[in-house]
Amino acid sequence: MDFNQALVIKYFKIFTIYIFSTLYIIIGLKHFIDSSFFMSIMPPFIPFHKALVFVSGFFEVLFGILLLFQKTRIYAAYGLICLLILVFPANVYLYLDTLPREILGVTQMQALIRMPFQIPLILIAYWHSLKDCSIYFSYTCIFSSIPTIVYFISL
Repeated sequence: MDFNQALVIKYFKIFTIYIFSTLYIIIGLKHFIDSSFFMSIMPPFIPFHKALVFVSGFFEVLFGILLLFQKTRIYAAYGLICLLILVFPANVYLYLDTLPREILGVTQMQALIRMPFQIPLILIAYWHSLKDCSIYFSYTCIFSSIPTIVYFISL
């Protein structure tokens, strides 16, 4: 990797850290401002919907803030990875059940499109935790971050 490539990767990574941090904080705050949105996609087999919406919102804000600082970035990244895995059943429930789709006004196809975005979100969080990684992994994260940011903003 030449110096220019390394510089582009470094600055794009910093850019995505700030963007994703901001988006996680905003979405986390939305858990408190519009908790009914998130409760509507909670699968019925999971108890304590409101409490878990608030807990997940708190951690989304916390990890979004911790992502900004190099000393805490690894904790934020691994926390986000865990959080993204834990909330995945809500995305599956949204896809499988008509009630949450009706409440949110989304189609089954829109719910289906939403699910695979967990993969780049997890990859990008992991990328943010790394000091050094392969150029191929960096470019994979860079190219997947663009549609992921667009998707995230559309929430």
